Amino acid sequence: MADVQDQFSALLETLASPDNEARNRGEEQYNAIPIDQRLNLLLGSIETSSSTTLRAFAAILLRRLLTNSWEVFAVSPMETQNMFKAKLLELLKRESDESARKKLSDTVSEVARNLQDGEGNMNWDELLKFMFNCCNTGTAQHKESALSILNSVPDIFGSAQQNYMGLIKEMLFASLNDPDNPNVRFAAIRATCAFLTGLEEDEAKRSFTDFLKPMLKGVEDCVVAEDDDGPLKSFVELAEKLPKFLRPGLDQLMEFALRVIANTNFADNWRQLVLELVITICEAAPAMIRKKDKYIAPMVVQMLQMMTDLEDEENWAMEDEVEDVDSDENCVAAEAALDRLACSLGGKMVMPHIIQAVPPMLQSKEWKHRYAGLMAISASAEGCKKAMEANLQGIVMACLPYIADEHPRVRFACCNALGQMATDFSPLFQKKMHDKVLPGLIHLLDDDAHPRVQSHTAAALVNFFEECPQNVLLPYLPNLCQKMQSTLEKKTMELVQTQRKLVLEQIITTIATIADTAENHFTPFYQNFMPNLKYIMENANDKELRLLRGKTIECISLIGLAVGKEVFLSDAEQIMNMLLKAQTDDGEQMDADDPQVSYMISAWARMCKIIGPQFTAYLPVVMPPLLRAAQIKPEVALVDSDDQVEEDEGWEFVPLSDQQKFGVKTAGLEDKNTACQMLVCYARELKEGFAEYTEQVVKIMVPLLKFYFHDLIRSAAAESLPFLLESVKHK
Repeated sequence: MADVQDQFSALLETLASPDNEARNRGEEQYNAIPIDQRLNLLLGSIETSSSTTLRAFAAILLRRLLTNSWEVFAVSPMETQNMFKAKLLELLKRESDESARKKLSDTVSEVARNLQDGEGNMNWDELLKFMFNCCNTGTAQHKESALSILNSVPDIFGSAQQNYMGLIKEMLFASLNDPDNPNVRFAAIRATCAFLTGLEEDEAKRSFTDFLKPMLKGVEDCVVAEDDDGPLKSFVELAEKLPKFLRPGLDQLMEFALRVIANTNFADNWRQLVLELVITICEAAPAMIRKKDKYIAPMVVQMLQMMTDLEDEENWAMEDEVEDVDSDENCVAAEAALDRLACSLGGKMVMPHIIQAVPPMLQSKEWKHRYAGLMAISASAEGCKKAMEANLQGIVMACLPYIADEHPRVRFACCNALGQMATDFSPLFQKKMHDKVLPGLIHLLDDDAHPRVQSHTAAALVNFFEECPQNVLLPYLPNLCQKMQSTLEKKTMELVQTQRKLVLEQIITTIATIADTAENHFTPFYQNFMPNLKYIMENANDKELRLLRGKTIECISLIGLAVGKEVFLSDAEQIMNMLLKAQTDDGEQMDADDPQVSYMISAWARMCKIIGPQFTAYLPVVMPPLLRAAQIKPEVALVDSDDQVEEDEGWEFVPLSDQQKFGVKTAGLEDKNTACQMLVCYARELKEGFAEYTEQVVKIMVPLLKFYFHDLIRSAAAESLPFLLESVKHK
């Protein structure tokens, strides 16, 4: 047996190898071992290995195996199960390495979670005794282990919880007040927060009020130490679920939080996490904060100050490739916090402090302060809508001078503020402010030396015209189209000569928005734009130009929809052929992640609306990628919290427990939604011309009535069925 265990330990070392080929071979060998044997071998490695790294790794693998194959353990003889559980507790009690001990605690928690029945009762009395003994008579390390298990499985006591309540309170209170071991106090905060969030708010307030003082003290100690942010994160979750529990200690908490946020000696991530705690309280219990309104002004001031924390990048405004905003930057975190503060407390509470703090920032000689002041107007517009609406003209007039500011990033921020107000206050903003705002934005389109400003100006125009009444747009249309045409021609030439495309991508979207709003009034300008757009569509073939081509396809189809069939017909066949060529890509299917796909699917649907029944001839080419997109199965993942996962690459994660989180890839969902909406369009517009595809589409749509990952997909499935029934009548 020893030889087998030694061989297995060697296999574990292979699984941890940086050599991909060796690791792959090791995984094949590992997966070939029967699950019941793997369970015992992993437990044996934890018991016998002298390597702390290997013991920790074995504990991780053991937890994963129990998670994924619990049924194998569950059907083993009860004696085997009891021996396994007893050995786990023995190994946890004697483990000396902190990392391995934490991983073992997680494994014990996984077993406990799986042993719970439908009412939360758990057949493992030895574990409860182990936890109480650890907290009452054990070492600091044992106390941490017991508290870690309670944090992971806060409902571990099941229906007997009330019977144990006295012991639970005694265990947690003693640990929160441990005089010698800060790590025990921090673990106790996590466990107490997890336990309290499982209670009703009234019960928590009634039975655990005296816990708040040591909890707050522990959170302060953890922030000052800047070591383990777990207690602070747990406190954020507590604030979200039981904000009124914090009321007796709110003054202490807010005063400490504001000191931390203001203190630049703390690391940025700690200041941001404390800010998150404050904003979470505001969102969860706005009335409670409104009654403590003395804290609102300093909160606003600190957020504005953090928004000035910007890097002075010399070439920022000249960049053609723009990276996604880094949410870890102080300025970004503070701007988002100000938005949430305004939305939670309302303009009546927040706007007076914005009005007081922002004007001096706008007058500052420091560009960072002028930038932050304008971005503050953008950030607070949604939440302060009613308060700002009453003085909209004054706010707009205060912003407008900065459209000509000497610093490009201030001009950028001004465009951002105007664009945001155009969205938040539409259509009032467009009706009342068009003569003030449009001349400045149109003039700023000439800022060729600063492409990022130029591009953001065009984006602000998109915001303005998306919800703009047509009668407001029409007087500007001739001059606006002339400016758009000259910019399009100039930037197309720039693309050919230098491959710079940032402004061109945005200006094409702006043209599409103008055409969409102008509708048939765009007809006189049709020939001014179509030759250039067709040139881009035909020649933007490089991989890095796929987004540009997709936006061009969108623009052409929106213009076609605006001017109607008669005007568009002269170009329709050529454009349809280019669409066909782009989609087949010389006989090869487009990549699934090609940004053109979603634009093309929408463009085909618009073409269907424009040319009507004649579109039926194109269905054999259009439908295959559309059906594939509609059948996309969402990428989901159940990952360990220990695993490093890129959350900014189209994934959203929801924590399921302290050890695991559930993720859904949103990019695929949006493509699926677009495809389903297009299928509805085709069935509605083509009627009998769509009959050939009704059976296939029904098989896709009916199951999607229960597609709980995306509401709009379910709605499209329901909407499609009457049209499909109408189509099938003609089959």
